[in-house]
Amino acid sequence: MKLINIGFGNMVSAARLVAIVSPESAPIKRIVQDARDNGTLIDATYGRRTRAVLITDSDHVILSAVQPETVANRFGGSDEPDAEEMGEEG
Repeated sequence: MKLINIGFGNMVSAARLVAIVSPESAPIKRIVQDARDNGTLIDATYGRRTRAVLITDSDHVILSAVQPETVANRFGGSDEPDAEEMGEEG
C-alpha cells in the first residue's frame, strides 16, 4: 500500500484517491460543504488556507494546505518536504 504525503506528516492511501482538485470552483465548494454536513470531511490543513481537495473512493473529502500539483508529483516518488511544509510562505 503506497501512502502519499499530503502535508505536515499526514498520509493518504494512493489506492483510495479518486481526484485531487483545486478548491476555488463552486462545485468543489459544494462537495466540501456536503462532506462537512455528512461528517465525511477530513481537514488536514492545520489552520492554513486550503489549496487542494482530495476525494476518495469512500466519499471522504480531505482538505490539504499543499498545492494539487505537489500532491500529484508525490505519486511519482519524491517525498521530500517542500517550503510550504517547512513553515515558509511562498
